Amino acid sequence: MRHFSKNKLITVLAVAAWLSGCTTAAPGLKTTAGMSGDDLGCTIPTNCVTTVGSNAMLPLRFDGTVAAGLSQLRATLATFPEAVVTRADDQLVEVVFATRAGFKDTVLFRADAADSKIDFRSRSDFGLYDFGKNRDRMTDFTARFAQQARERSSK
Repeated sequence: MRHFSKNKLITVLAVAAWLSGCTTAAPGLKTTAGMSGDDLGCTIPTNCVTTVGSNAMLPLRFDGTVAAGLSQLRATLATFPEAVVTRADDQLVEVVFATRAGFKDTVLFRADAADSKIDFRSRSDFGLYDFGKNRDRMTDFTARFAQQARERSSK
């Protein structure tokens, strides 16, 4: 029988505990079906980022009408081949991003005409931790959205 050193055993147990957390569905998460977009908060902050509440990211800013802002949003989404729009109307856009490993994150975008902004919430659909993936993606998304704005204004 093979014997593990104490450090190797601790490492194996830590990895097993970490993996079990990754494969556990997050409790109490509501689906976005039927949402008005009013609830953009993060139920579990370890697998979610949002533009509302504490530790929030900045919203996406647009010039002009909501339709123009949503058009810019769609143009930005087109630069993400892993993004699939699952629902859209005149104020809300719901998108699922799939990672190469098969994990899915749902992003809900809500346009605000009065403030010329688009708020969002991006959260993992699986597990309690995203290890910063949603924040990284939305930071990249925000930069690409701003680039789309610069390109539109230069035309």
